[in-house]
Amino acid sequence: MRTILTAQFLSLQTFESWSDEHVCERLTVSFHPILTQIYCKAEKFLESVEGNQNYPLLLLTLLEKSQDNVIRVCAAVTFKNYIKRNWRIVEDEPNKVSDADRTAIKANIVNLMLSSPEQIQKQLSDAISIIGREDFPQKWPDLLTEMVTRFRSGDFHIINGVLRTAHSLFKRYRHEFKSNELWSEIKLVLDTFALPLTELFKATIELCQTHATDVNALKVLFSSLTLISKLFYSLNFQDLPEFFEDNMETWMTNFHGLLTLDNKLLQTNDEEEAGLLELLKSQICDNAALYAQKYDEEFQPYLPRFVTAIWNLLVSTGQEVKYDLLVSNAIQFLASVCERPHYKHLFEDQNTLTSICEKVIVPNMEFRSADEEAFEDNSEEYIRRDLEGSDIDTRRRAACDLVRGLCKFFEGPVTAIFSGYVSSMLSDYAQNPGENWKHKDAAIYLVTSLASKAQTQKHGITQANELVNLNEFFVNHILTDLKSPNVNEFPVLKADAIKYVMIFRSQLPKDQLLQAVPLLITHLQAVSTVEHTYAAHALERLFTMRGPNNTTLISPAEMAPFTEQLLNNLFNALAVPGSEENEYIMKAIMRSFSLLQDSIVPYIPTLIGQLTQKLLLVSKNPSKPHFNHYLFESLCLSVRITCKANPTTVSSFEEALFPVFTEILQNDVQEFLPYVFQVMSLLLEIHSNSIPSTYMGLFPHLLQPVLWERTGNIPPLVRLLQAYLEKGAATIASSAADKIPGLLGVFQKLIASKANDHQGFYLLNSIIEHMPTDSITHYRKQIFVLLFQRLQSSKTTKFIKSFLVFINLYCVKYGAIALQEIFDSIQPKMFGMVLEKIIIPEVQKVSGPVEKKICAVGITKILTECPSMMDTEYTKLWTPLLQALIGLFELPEDDSIPDDEHFIDIEDTPGYQTAFSQLAFAGKKEHDPIGDAVGNPKILLAQSLHKLSTACPGRVPSMLTTSLNAEALQYLQGYLQAATVQLV
Repeated sequence: MRTILTAQFLSLQTFESWSDEHVCERLTVSFHPILTQIYCKAEKFLESVEGNQNYPLLLLTLLEKSQDNVIRVCAAVTFKNYIKRNWRIVEDEPNKVSDADRTAIKANIVNLMLSSPEQIQKQLSDAISIIGREDFPQKWPDLLTEMVTRFRSGDFHIINGVLRTAHSLFKRYRHEFKSNELWSEIKLVLDTFALPLTELFKATIELCQTHATDVNALKVLFSSLTLISKLFYSLNFQDLPEFFEDNMETWMTNFHGLLTLDNKLLQTNDEEEAGLLELLKSQICDNAALYAQKYDEEFQPYLPRFVTAIWNLLVSTGQEVKYDLLVSNAIQFLASVCERPHYKHLFEDQNTLTSICEKVIVPNMEFRSADEEAFEDNSEEYIRRDLEGSDIDTRRRAACDLVRGLCKFFEGPVTAIFSGYVSSMLSDYAQNPGENWKHKDAAIYLVTSLASKAQTQKHGITQANELVNLNEFFVNHILTDLKSPNVNEFPVLKADAIKYVMIFRSQLPKDQLLQAVPLLITHLQAVSTVEHTYAAHALERLFTMRGPNNTTLISPAEMAPFTEQLLNNLFNALAVPGSEENEYIMKAIMRSFSLLQDSIVPYIPTLIGQLTQKLLLVSKNPSKPHFNHYLFESLCLSVRITCKANPTTVSSFEEALFPVFTEILQNDVQEFLPYVFQVMSLLLEIHSNSIPSTYMGLFPHLLQPVLWERTGNIPPLVRLLQAYLEKGAATIASSAADKIPGLLGVFQKLIASKANDHQGFYLLNSIIEHMPTDSITHYRKQIFVLLFQRLQSSKTTKFIKSFLVFINLYCVKYGAIALQEIFDSIQPKMFGMVLEKIIIPEVQKVSGPVEKKICAVGITKILTECPSMMDTEYTKLWTPLLQALIGLFELPEDDSIPDDEHFIDIEDTPGYQTAFSQLAFAGKKEHDPIGDAVGNPKILLAQSLHKLSTACPGRVPSMLTTSLNAEALQYLQGYLQAATVQLV
């Protein structure tokens, strides 16, 4: 490999101006955390040269040849990130990695990965899996065979490198949707990989027995076994492969043996970090749960011994954090078994149920000192696990799932057993709250687990256990904690009480929720990050609840007494150390603004200052995307609500926001640009029909190509340019006419892309609608030529629909004669071709009320205001066009799309670029360019046909009776009657 890479490195023409040392220096600096400013420059430099051919090969050469380990690791990380950003080939975009580089990378990377130290091996393994996701198997058919041959090497450093790469390559099978393509790939993998993997599994277990006293050998071998077990899970996830069914005895017998193994040499003294033995057993529990859930018939002979082994594991494993994954996976196995009807008999005995509750569920619901530590010192992680449902690997979540599973068949007995425990725990707490507060915490968790039968993010618990009285528990045990005058006493219990209100909000009556609201507002003042975060989240969830008539359950009037305290406490909570960028608080601010509407107007002058200050602060280093999103949503709500009451206040918002926006634009804060453009659009759209000079100064900068290179900028920038055109087209035509070519250049770029052509049409439609006629006269023909070129090179349904709306809008604006003339000026008789090949057959595909209205009015004008339609070769198209128009009115929309069409979703484009995040509260009202001029297009058609028939007596009725089908004619008669006109 060295010679190949070195030869290619020496031939680098594009890198003549900078040396190996030059890149090394930039790489090292780019990974130095202290030199922030230099870091940015170094990173920008590396980004600027990564488009050059041979750049990735240079990184691999440095990675292989450098004597400095820091540079090697930096090169490996930079290479992986480069592959992540650039490897995928995106339609309409240039290929960012040359074909020669792609071939050289694939030819050498496996060897290089396997011969590198583990730290570098992991980075290159990730890079291989990224390449594999795109290229394997079609464009990289020999990858698997190259990897499998390394199993024979006997070197477990190499073998583990192969296994790690295979794992990162195959783990996507766990979440991919079923498809023929996926089945074919998995079959190919199984044909090549399943037998060698099984042989390796057996050989590795034999080696474990041979080296049972060699701790270093065992560590390597158990790492291999863990990776092999993960691969087993991935390869068996979609369906039970025939190979594994045939070899189930081998796999399950060995899995069971490993599950019961206890080698003292592999036990660790670390209480936090799981050891190799725990990791392996955790994965085996996962594998057993997979088979018990999906392949229960085939797995049945092995199930009893796994249940016994896992039960013994659970009752003998301690409470230390290092066992959390193992215990939670073991409990999840029992949970998956107990909800299957034909395993029901294993759990029917009352003693078995009592034993499970006593020895497995209750001990694993206890709030341990490790949980207390996380609550106090690592609140962000605690909240993420407890609130967001990412606690899938926690003991508590697993125990909760087991309760739910047992309740499926044994709800009565289980509820009775736990009721005793709950009463006992609450009694202990009542006797000595200071000592026994953890007992109440466990009791609340038990009640929550027992009562929860079905849950959604939007509504909380939607189906509850009828044997649990939630209201009574709320009044007797939850309300007391919420009403406690000291919000900082027993913060864990306060957080439990708040969470109870939040998850059972759909089950509790409204009067209890209203009782809770002021108490929750008070808890926003708590010192504990978890407690005030939960209070904010609970309020936000309550404010989204819907009552009768689809209005909010809690009305602004009911919130009036608490409005000031709510806003003060929310904004004060943002100042508490650790919550400066707390997304739950910011979301609660957004939701409060949305609920309270006009009630917040008196507070806005103060609040907008705090919001802009916060924006300035986070723009220095945007690190919390959700927080930032809700911050911009809150700004939009402030603008909308205040300007709705008084549009002139828009200038006050511009005064407050523009200095921060200017700084964001100047510093090119990429994450914030799409948001800034949306807020600016909202502000500009509020102005009456004029455009302030501050906006005009920015206009030329919005046309800079670099802004349009980032996909996330495109939708908000198009909307902003539309706002410029709507409010200031005359100003642009008079004082910025030299920028019109730039504006059309943007349209040209967008129209060439399948992903963004609709945005190009949005912009073009605004140009046609708003720009003074003479300012774009000499560009019009070129616009049509560009559209026809795109139509010829890549005709898609989306493009056709947008094209139809555009030509009909053009017809509405400039008249049917102008439309016919511009088509025929490009090529004789083209107007007829467009009618015959595009408008008549495709207009049924147009969707959306405004779009249909534009097409209806445009086609009506073609039918009734274009002389060529009545007395030339175009006349034969008159009746089919009318038939198509009546079809547009009366037939269902044709939403069929050809099989070979595939659109790239904007969000799906890979890499660095910030995806566009639509601000809900910056939403643009749908614009109707025709407006009230036409109320009902069917009436317009009837009136226009009447007018035409008056000008050409006898022509129209004869054309209708000879060519229009009976059903369409019947509909047309209805339009004429509704318009009270007749044809002559």
